[in-house]
Amino acid sequence: MLALIAGGGGLPKTVAAAQAVMPLVCGYENIVLDGLKADVTFRLETLGSLLKELKKQGVIQVCFCGAVARPNFDPSKLDPETLPLVPQFQKALAAGDDGALRVLLDIFEQAGFEVTAAHELAPDLLAKPGVFGTYEPDAQMRIDAARAAQVVATLAPLDVGQCCVVGRSQVYGIEAIGGTDHVLASLPPQVKSARAVLFKGPKTDQSRLVDMPTIGPETLKAAHAAGLAGIVIAAGEVLLLEAERCIALADDLGLVLWAQARA
Repeated sequence: MLALIAGGGGLPKTVAAAQAVMPLVCGYENIVLDGLKADVTFRLETLGSLLKELKKQGVIQVCFCGAVARPNFDPSKLDPETLPLVPQFQKALAAGDDGALRVLLDIFEQAGFEVTAAHELAPDLLAKPGVFGTYEPDAQMRIDAARAAQVVATLAPLDVGQCCVVGRSQVYGIEAIGGTDHVLASLPPQVKSARAVLFKGPKTDQSRLVDMPTIGPETLKAAHAAGLAGIVIAAGEVLLLEAERCIALADDLGLVLWAQARA
């Protein structure tokens, strides 16, 4: 049996819909799921009880999908089943995003579960190389996309983020703790005249089991609202939600949508 450890956004419902049998949906407390109802709710301080419940339900495979902010840890809410995991929690909370996710994976694997990536359960989500829709990247956009990809790769050892905004070779935004949405919401107005682009791709050595870079219709809307000329993603390494809708939106909004093959 499969369990989805589900967060926000459209990815969990897309993965669930791709399965022949509806998986068990586990939702983090206070996170509103899009198009799904949680069968089980939990929080970090009750993770041990969740592991026990998954065993009871006959789960052997788990998939982490959807956005979850780094949780606060409240010792007063710890239950007895979770107490033995506290040393691993402390290690995770002291680490960067990638380090914390690796600790979480270790906890589930040590409990005997097979962790499967979202794109393994729904392979059509991975963006194939090519330009989607009507608008083609011009020469400057190709230069800007390459520079943005270089910035993401250079910052990867610092565990900073998965996206960068560049226009006319000038860096306008880099993803940090607030994620892609925060980057797009905080760009200066000059990005419009610079015909800047958003590049998104995984960090070097990032685990592909969890936290795969993802874009969808809301990303396109936010990019257009910010004044960007296009979105460039790493082909085969970024999940594209509702691809047909994204292509139609890109055409309607005048955006380039390009899945760039790695050199």
